[in-house]
Amino acid sequence: MHAPEAHTQDAHPAWPNRPCIHAWGKALHRTAPLLMALALLTACSAPTRRPAPPRLISGAVPEGYTEHVRLLASDVEQFAKRSPEFFQGIRDSSTDGSIDILALSGGGAGGAFGVGALTGLSRAHTHPQYELVTGVSVGALLAPFAYLGTDWDDAMQQAFGGDATTHLLGSPRSTLLARLISPMGHHHGSLYQLVDHFVTPAMVEAVARENAKGRRLVVATTDLDKSETVLWDMGAIAARGGEVARATFRDVLVASASVPGMFPPVLIHVQDGEHHYDELHVDGSVTTPVFTTPLIAELHPETLSMLHGANLYMIVNSQVHRFPKTTPVKTLPLLISSFGAGLTFKTREAIAETIAISRQLGIRFLMTSIPVDYPETSFIDFNPANMRALFDYAANCAEQGKLWVTPEQGLRRNLMAHSTPPKGPPSCPTEDPAITPQGH
Repeated sequence: MHAPEAHTQDAHPAWPNRPCIHAWGKALHRTAPLLMALALLTACSAPTRRPAPPRLISGAVPEGYTEHVRLLASDVEQFAKRSPEFFQGIRDSSTDGSIDILALSGGGAGGAFGVGALTGLSRAHTHPQYELVTGVSVGALLAPFAYLGTDWDDAMQQAFGGDATTHLLGSPRSTLLARLISPMGHHHGSLYQLVDHFVTPAMVEAVARENAKGRRLVVATTDLDKSETVLWDMGAIAARGGEVARATFRDVLVASASVPGMFPPVLIHVQDGEHHYDELHVDGSVTTPVFTTPLIAELHPETLSMLHGANLYMIVNSQVHRFPKTTPVKTLPLLISSFGAGLTFKTREAIAETIAISRQLGIRFLMTSIPVDYPETSFIDFNPANMRALFDYAANCAEQGKLWVTPEQGLRRNLMAHSTPPKGPPSCPTEDPAITPQGH
């Protein structure tokens, strides 16, 4: 009579015993008031907002701007309409006969790698004038500095060095709790303050001057209401001029870097004729971790013909491969690891798409990323010592001409790395014996 019961227990060895269930019940009873209080606080703190634009494709734009200020990444018709003038401007702006493009990825605290890489290129005098710069998330924050060139290196280092980013995030646990209680925050947060400080009138005016030459600066956000990538022409924003342009420029950058759960989303007020709406924008990496052209460009390849023979450089502010580790079975590590894994695989997909379009257009594509044998990085690790070490690593590699590799070489280096992290200082991206240095 007891044999079937014993068999059932063997079949489900992980099923908790009664004492565990009893303890869990007592814990739930103790935490129920806290959960109810959190639910009430969340309900009370929910901000009011206007409805989102009702149509996927609409003419809604921030007040004072034309539709040319941005592009919904799936709007095939508008892409085909605007791209000839856009890309012709890029070609006409070249001063040395070559088109140089820079794409900057997301990566949170890994942005120290991008700051170091750009600094090292300047030190080596191998920082070209980029006719097109694109950025997502932390890459969006770096993009204006890269676009404006070496004269802005000091401002870039001041913006992201020292104590500027030390308190960008509190502890992950308290930060998530704060977002649960107040999704939009009660005051302007640390990310807003950081960006508001470095987006000066001088920066906006400088971007407007370069945009008038045909050079382009494009940043991606994610419109949560539409579940779509939005590409913002930051030069068109800057051309608006005045404090309105500075505020919009700042808000788009903040939105692009607002990692869900870590930073509040950004409400952007838009207008379509007499109708007013609110859009909710977050980190561009939610939908696209790095980009050169929107995916819809493949439907109109003829519009990209003016990029034929261009030089494309991609800085990936993260590791696209990682050594395995045991993930703690706890909610916060599970969330962080899951988000990181998703970002890693989407970045690989974006690189693969870029390889395909580069081959199609005869574009010379070089990239760099944090190698797998660099000590493991985390997109939420804003420890000053770790960020400084990553900055120095990238700056030294760039200064020595050991930064750029082809995507195939980068893949080979990472996949042929040791199965466990090596001892000693990490080597530069081109220092694998099977890789010959490329590019600058």
